[in-house]
Amino acid sequence: MNGKVYLVGAGPGDPELLTVKALRLLRTADVVLHDDLVTPEILKLIPATAEVRNVGKRSGSKTIRQEEINFLMVTLATSGRQVVRLKSGDPLIFGRAGEEIEALRRSNIEYEVVPGVTSALGAAAAAGIPLTHRRASSTLVLTAGHRASEDSVEDWSGLARTESTLVIYMPGSDFSEISSRLTTAGFRQETPCAIISRATTPEQQIHHTTVSDLGRAPRLASPTLLVVGEVVGFSNRDSAQYAAIAPQLLPAQLLTGSEEPLA
Repeated sequence: MNGKVYLVGAGPGDPELLTVKALRLLRTADVVLHDDLVTPEILKLIPATAEVRNVGKRSGSKTIRQEEINFLMVTLATSGRQVVRLKSGDPLIFGRAGEEIEALRRSNIEYEVVPGVTSALGAAAAAGIPLTHRRASSTLVLTAGHRASEDSVEDWSGLARTESTLVIYMPGSDFSEISSRLTTAGFRQETPCAIISRATTPEQQIHHTTVSDLGRAPRLASPTLLVVGEVVGFSNRDSAQYAAIAPQLLPAQLLTGSEEPLA
């Protein structure tokens, strides 16, 4: 009798951001196949009775191919075991869940997707960045930096013309190139940016900068996210970016502390 595979989101790192369902499945799994980015604090929640395997494929150290992961899931489930495929963030956002779902369907393996807090949401919350704001951003775009090509500049130009927040997963370390692409796409040089490293973990670091200064940003520990847009200025009310945009974006009461109605 076949088992079942659960594609589970582990969230951005903080174990308290796991869903209740994810925690229950981790505690009852026969096998856990986890990504390299899943934090040790979350792995500690798995009981000793479960078999745990690291099937991470981080850039530059791909020790296992996707086809091998697919084979493992199918083989283990076919043997009647309950398998948790544990992915950092959310399985359906840059998690290659689509390929794994296809493999499970081909083998008639029952599966279920359990959503997680994607890294963009965890990082923005940790940095105090509202990814949307009715006066600053009405559109949120998630993209992957390592897949960006010259063709992507045209796509980004549309974002520069609208009220948009751009979140770049896996931006790499060459921020000069990203700065150049953003500039070519039409983003203003003073557009605020935030580089967020290891969001929601004790090792979290946040670096505030602008499009023009991205190339001089320090190299922070991976995984990192890059957030670009006027909303980044709201994360630090003492920043020059916030001071510049606040008068245009916020009601006068919030700026002055007055409770008098606006004229």
